[in-house]
Amino acid sequence: MPAAREEYGLGELVAYFLRLGSVGFGGPIALCGYMQRDLVERRRWVAPEDYKQGLALAQLAPGPLAAQLAIYLGWVRARVLGATLVALAFVLPSFVMVLALSALYVRFGGLPWMQGVFYGIGAAVIAIIARSAWKLVRMTLGTDPLLWTIFGAAAVITAWTESEVVWVFLAGGVLGLLARGFPGLRARPAAVAVAPVWLVTGLHGAVGGDVLWRIWWFFAEAGAFVFGSGLAIVPFLYGGVVDRFHWLTERQFLDAVAVAMITPGPVVITTAFIGYLVAGPLGATVAAVGVFLPCYLFVILPAPYFRRFAANVGVKGFVDGVTAAATGAIAGAAVVLGRRAIVDVPTAAIALGTLGALVYLRRVPEPLVIVAAGIVGLVLTRAG
Repeated sequence: MPAAREEYGLGELVAYFLRLGSVGFGGPIALCGYMQRDLVERRRWVAPEDYKQGLALAQLAPGPLAAQLAIYLGWVRARVLGATLVALAFVLPSFVMVLALSALYVRFGGLPWMQGVFYGIGAAVIAIIARSAWKLVRMTLGTDPLLWTIFGAAAVITAWTESEVVWVFLAGGVLGLLARGFPGLRARPAAVAVAPVWLVTGLHGAVGGDVLWRIWWFFAEAGAFVFGSGLAIVPFLYGGVVDRFHWLTERQFLDAVAVAMITPGPVVITTAFIGYLVAGPLGATVAAVGVFLPCYLFVILPAPYFRRFAANVGVKGFVDGVTAAATGAIAGAAVVLGRRAIVDVPTAAIALGTLGALVYLRRVPEPLVIVAAGIVGLVLTRAG
């Protein structure tokens, strides 16, 4: 007989997610694992069925996996109010941390010591992305040849085009749907008054309202079309931020991913760092809201109806296909970014050392590994 659920208040749930957003390291898979351990097993606040349905919805809808699961669990407790408060509590701590790191980066980013730190961190991030892709492969693909085919196609296309192609995700979902469900077979920018100037001042000075609107639409598009874990957004962002709009250099983009790795909470908070570098604090806010608002809506709008369809074979097949494609995109992104970050023997050694630490020293937290890589990079650049 299953253990009885424990009664808890909305304030207690919000406090939990505020703490998780403040100290929850390890990426989306780890964050979802913390929720299952703490809320389902230890505290017994959430029924296993509610957790599984929330995880399925988070995988089905585009957007960051851990944030969507948190929002769903908030919705289960107190509907829209619970979802809203949990979303704010989960995202706010890492957003504040990223704002502080962004300000330091803009102020000191040109100094040799900071360049040395990110010389090492960039290589470590590649190893972490590769390791995350491997963990997702083991978790989601199994021995299914169709899912492996979707994964391989997405990885090759992402690595070849050096960007995320949205139709690959949709095609993966449709193939999964057909195989499992049917086994027999932009807006015009408006003028914006911006004041004071420091709110919209990034690496290259103050920007106008047209840039803010472009930031908003790009990151809203990312939040609305990127499926899978938080790292699935990396190839999509790279294609727009570096190649399409030329907002950041490849090195600065890697630094943005690194910042997301060394801060707790959702990995996609890297969008706030990018927004800050382009358009200051207001740019960071616009980018963060743009990427999180779609995932919030994709949870609270279908949540009342999702439970009746969650067990549908066709829905599960679509989710499996999309997840396989997202995992392939992450693997492809590791190749694309690795060509930029691993440029010599020292960076290759840092990447291999990071991978070894993640595999064989499992109790060592990722942020500590990244900090160590940054120290090594600083020492190497100073010695050189």
